[in-house]
Amino acid sequence: MDTTKRYSEMTEHELHEEISKLIEKARKAEQLGIINEYAVLERKALMAKSYLLNASDFKPDDVYELEGDPGTYFKIDYINGVFAWGYRMNGGEKQEAVPISLLKR
Repeated sequence: MDTTKRYSEMTEHELHEEISKLIEKARKAEQLGIINEYAVLERKALMAKSYLLNASDFKPDDVYELEGDPGTYFKIDYINGVFAWGYRMNGGEKQEAVPISLLKR
């Protein structure tokens, strides 16, 4: 039986602990050259970080730079949970969802 909690069920303290564990595992995977595992763990940490943010702070029609992708901006259409749905401002015509932890002013 799996007793793993969902990020949405974790306390702020538990989320911080989980993020620290994921970042440490990702660092080890990167050192060992296990790129796929590194990428998965990095994305899990980003998701956990999203649950530490207040989704209501992100508004439709606001534009944010994407963390880790300098010069790429994202315009929000709507928020669903911890995901912002919208478009990349650099010509992306396809609507996509990004975790709110990737958005920075």
